[in-house]
Amino acid sequence: MSMQSTVTVSLAGKRARMAGAIEARRRSGIFSRSPGLLADFTSFRFLLPIIAVFIVLYAIPLGQTVYYSLTDFNGYNLDLHFVGLKNYAKVFSDPSILQGLGFTVIYTVGTTVAITVLAIPLAVTLNKKFFGRNFARSLFFFFSVPSLAIMGMIWKYIFSPTDTGLANTILSYVGIPAQPWIASTGMARFCVIFIAVWAQVGWHATLYLAYLQSIPSDLYEQAAVDGANSRQQFFHITLPQLVPGVGVSTFLLLSGGLKVYDLPFTMTKGGPGFSTNTVTQSIIVQGISQGQYGVGSALAVMFTAVTAVVVFIQMGVTSLISKRFA
Repeated sequence: MSMQSTVTVSLAGKRARMAGAIEARRRSGIFSRSPGLLADFTSFRFLLPIIAVFIVLYAIPLGQTVYYSLTDFNGYNLDLHFVGLKNYAKVFSDPSILQGLGFTVIYTVGTTVAITVLAIPLAVTLNKKFFGRNFARSLFFFFSVPSLAIMGMIWKYIFSPTDTGLANTILSYVGIPAQPWIASTGMARFCVIFIAVWAQVGWHATLYLAYLQSIPSDLYEQAAVDGANSRQQFFHITLPQLVPGVGVSTFLLLSGGLKVYDLPFTMTKGGPGFSTNTVTQSIIVQGISQGQYGVGSALAVMFTAVTAVVVFIQMGVTSLISKRFA
């Protein structure tokens, strides 16, 4: 046999063996599983940066906060001592923290309810055709552009309890005596909530407006043919179709209300007394200003847990309502 024939037979044998190996792997299902595994691994690689950021900026700091909440750490001395749940007990005995918790709840519930009740009718109005509609949409949305910290500094001078305050100056022109405004416990709380509603209602109305524009017009035409008036169309068509938007809006309002800090601090510094103090401000004051990192960390851990529970409950209720009207 010639050398060329020998090489040809050898190559043919190798090809046959490779074909047999490939067929065996195919039958065993290795190749059928590989594309899925490869796709899963590729997707996981895209998640690695997000996971890394989550671990570095959230998981590790949260773990450190839990650890410091069980110690007497003051922010300077690294000679820590384990104190157990002593810091958590102090949270419930500090009047400033308790008042901050109370006002945070009032602020969160008040702004969520008021903004939702006002934003939906406002969005329905802005969705109708009338002269200057685009200008009206821009005007209401503009109120939410400046930060709440800047708004608090501006309204602080408007609601100044002195005679030179803008609100009291206007009242003096009509013969009404000067009002205490942010110097009074009740009025200070009302002013903070009022400004938060005024500043955010336009943004949430814009959010609802986007959902309104996605509702098919055929539904309203059919309802009109069946004799439904405007009120019936609102409650039986518009409102059910806005359930997903209500879920998004209330989620943002609840989470933002529970962690509010900028508006009350710039406007009242938490006063008078601790009447407009918030949980976030209490965490900062206890942990940084007073050097009680253990107490501040304990309050932060409890606040995080409560916020998570409230958000999960809100998401669950929204999901159930969405399924009900699906």
